[in-house]
Amino acid sequence: MSTAVAQGVWGDVVGQPDAVATLAHAATHPGAMTHAWLLTGPPGSGRSVAARAFAAALQCPRGGCGECRECRTALKGSHADVRLVATEGLSLKVDDMRALVQEAGLRPSVGRWRVIVVEDADRLTSYSDAPANVLLKALEEPTPRTVWVLCAPSLDDVIVTIRSRTRHVRLRTPPAEAVADLLVRRDGVDPTMARYAARAAQSHVGLARRLARDEGARIRRREVITMPARIHGVGDAVGAAADLASIADDETTAASAERDVAERTRLLETLGAEPGARTQPPHVRAQLASLEREQKARATRFARDVVDRALVDLLSVHRDALVLHLGPPVDLVNEDSVDVVRALAAARSPERLLQAMDAIGEARERIASNVPPLLALEAMTVTLAIGPLPGPTGPAA
Repeated sequence: MSTAVAQGVWGDVVGQPDAVATLAHAATHPGAMTHAWLLTGPPGSGRSVAARAFAAALQCPRGGCGECRECRTALKGSHADVRLVATEGLSLKVDDMRALVQEAGLRPSVGRWRVIVVEDADRLTSYSDAPANVLLKALEEPTPRTVWVLCAPSLDDVIVTIRSRTRHVRLRTPPAEAVADLLVRRDGVDPTMARYAARAAQSHVGLARRLARDEGARIRRREVITMPARIHGVGDAVGAAADLASIADDETTAASAERDVAERTRLLETLGAEPGARTQPPHVRAQLASLEREQKARATRFARDVVDRALVDLLSVHRDALVLHLGPPVDLVNEDSVDVVRALAAARSPERLLQAMDAIGEARERIASNVPPLLALEAMTVTLAIGPLPGPTGPAA
C-alpha cells in the first residue's frame, strides 16, 4: 500500500506511526484482521479518531484513500455499515448494548465489513447483566464480516475477559509539535497560537483545538493556574474549591442550555404534542422524564470532565515549578506563564510541590469514584494551602 493511500484517512491521527502501520496493514491484508480490536491511549491521544480512520479504511476499496464515498461517510459516521457509539452519560446502558449486539449479528448491507466503534469502552460495567457481559457474549461468538473497535484510556479500564478477546493497539501522547501542525493544517490556526495551545493542552488534540479557538477557555485556564498564589489559608482554600466548582457549573450550563431545549422541542414534535401545553398526556410525560434523566447524566459527566481538565492544568503548573527546582532539561508546559511558575517555585519547596501534586491526583481519583466534586476539591485545596505540618527538621512551606 502506498504512502499516499495510507495518509488519506490517517492524516488526523498524529504522532502514532506504529498504531497507524498496524491498523492500515490489517485493513488491506485479510490475514492480519481479527473480529475485535482494543485501542488504548491517554486522553487526547486520538483513540476515537484512529478508530474512525480504521473503520473508513476497512470500507474503502483502496484501503483508506480518504476521498471516496466510503471513506467520507465512514469518517462522518453516516456510512450504513459503520456505527459510532459514544455515551454522554456516566456509563453505557444495557439496552443500548443489546441493540448493538443484535446489529452486529447482521451481514453488511453495502460495505465490506460491519464496523461497530465503541468510543467509551471504559464506561462498560462488569456487574451481573451489565453492558460488559452483553458485549462479552458477542465477542465470544463473533459474526463473520463484523468488526468491533473498542476505545479506552488503558488496558486496566477494560475488564479482563473482554481484553483477552481483542487485539490491543496502544496509542501514545503525540508530540506537541505534531498537534500544533495539525491545528495549523486542519483548522487554520495561527502557528504561534497553535504552539501555545498544543503545549498548554499537553498534546491533548481536542483541548488544544478548544484553547486555540476559544478565548474564554484561555482566560479560565489562566485563572486555574494562578489559583495556588491566592490560597493562603483554609478560608481561601474553601473559596478556591467553590470557584473551581462554579467554573464547571457555568461551562456546563452554557454548553447544555440551548441543546436541552432543542432536544425537548424535537421530542414533543416527534410525539405530536403541543410544546406550550400546561399539561401533557402520560406517555409524553414519561418520554420527557426519560429525556431529562439523560440530560442530567450528560451534564454530570460534562461537569466532571471540566473539573478534571482544570485539575490537569493545576497539576501542570506544580509540575513546572518542580522542574525549575530540579533543573532537568525539559520544556515547561506553561512557558507562556513562566512568571506564575517561578512565583510558585519560590513559595514552595520540592517536597511541598510533590505533596500538592499528590493531593491533586487524589482529588481526580475521588471525583472519578463519584465523590461529590466540591468535597474532593475542598480537601485538595486545603492541602494546597497548608499541607502536612513539617517535622522539627522538615522543610518550611
